[in-house]
Amino acid sequence: MRAEAASHQDPRRAAQQEVRAVRDKIAELDEAGLELMLTRARSHYAWTDRPVTEDQLRRIYDITRLGATSMNSSPARFIFVRTPEGKKKLEPALKPKNVPKVLSAPVTVIIAHDLRFWERLDYLFPHEDRKPMFRGKEAYTRDTAYRNATLQGAYMMMAARAIGLDCGPISGFDNKVVDETILAGTTLESNFLLNIGYADETAVFPKLPRLPFEEACSFL
Repeated sequence: MRAEAASHQDPRRAAQQEVRAVRDKIAELDEAGLELMLTRARSHYAWTDRPVTEDQLRRIYDITRLGATSMNSSPARFIFVRTPEGKKKLEPALKPKNVPKVLSAPVTVIIAHDLRFWERLDYLFPHEDRKPMFRGKEAYTRDTAYRNATLQGAYMMMAARAIGLDCGPISGFDNKVVDETILAGTTLESNFLLNIGYADETAVFPKLPRLPFEEACSFL
């Protein structure tokens, strides 16, 4: 009771206790968890007609939003395209081979970043005023937004897999077309697309090779 009372009085101590509690409960994923998330996970581009619900999308976002970003800036914005009308708006931006992948997916998410994300730092990073770091600094703002929204897009992929869905990221499209049509009149810029649904595994091909540690990694 004393520890619980102290944690209510000291938010930082409560956060530390929360971290310890998670580590006590699960120290690492087992092999099956790793396979689901990464080692045997696949990017999918063919889909069954099984629907994805709004509740599932809300759950995916609730997981995604807790991933780390610089200064908790959270610049990503997610547009869930679920209707035939929405897909038709996306179609002109797609490379021809990606049209059926998007049109057949239950949900296509436009992963975008908000160039005015820093205006919300008073809420997201309340203990220190970081707005002057971005005000009037277009290049730094865009770089921060793009980098951290890309991270958040990857978090969304992990979140979708974690709740039993499949996903397929797509960069083969014209960002300018999306920005000038679907995102016109906003402060958003598109990054990449993410199809989410239940995959049709009959379209899967053997996993492509990855670089070995010795080629991709080094020590300093």
